[in-house]
Amino acid sequence: MENNLEILVKKTKDGSTTLFLPSIKETYHSSHGAIQEANHVFIKNGLCEIKNTEVSVLEVGFGTGLNALLSSCYARENNTTIRYTGLETVPLPHEVISELNYLEREPALSQEDFMLLHESSWEEENAIHPYFYLTKVNRKVQEYSSSQKFDVIFYDAFGPRAQKEMWNKEIFENLYSQLEVGGRLVTYCAMGQFKRDLKSVGFEVGNVPGPPGKREMTIGVK
Repeated sequence: MENNLEILVKKTKDGSTTLFLPSIKETYHSSHGAIQEANHVFIKNGLCEIKNTEVSVLEVGFGTGLNALLSSCYARENNTTIRYTGLETVPLPHEVISELNYLEREPALSQEDFMLLHESSWEEENAIHPYFYLTKVNRKVQEYSSSQKFDVIFYDAFGPRAQKEMWNKEIFENLYSQLEVGGRLVTYCAMGQFKRDLKSVGFEVGNVPGPPGKREMTIGVK
């Protein structure tokens, strides 16, 4: 994907905004609601299931920073230290970020946190606040490895129709190796082949109800 892609801001059914890429006919979030999808998939079924006082998160697809912003809010509200690594190959320009309305829709979210998430430097750890530490990495997941083990992986790539190369078994085998035992991978996707690939590399796969507009989502546990 190229940095000069046309990017349009769209409002979703819960009133929060997302981005639409005409070139691949894909949105960054569910058209039924960006914030409610992120909360349901990644916070409720991801972070909330990790009971440690210090949690390490790997996000594949940093994008608008919504998942990181919600995680930052969760960290502060629950006195939980989160070390968050976000992979992104196409950082969004400031003029696009400024059009997103997450802060208007969720009063608990911090304007300062949101700006720091996007203005912080790449390839090094940044303290967003005393409970949340962010490392943004400009690298494809296929090329990423870390000596750090993660407690939860947010798999938030574009769907298999738009980015087939992001949904192959080799990627999930690599991610499995980077999870702590008992750690989980969570994603909105519930396609059969994807779940079979997760099982084949060692994940215990479960289905839970999805966010509005999706019957199911997938959880893979190591």
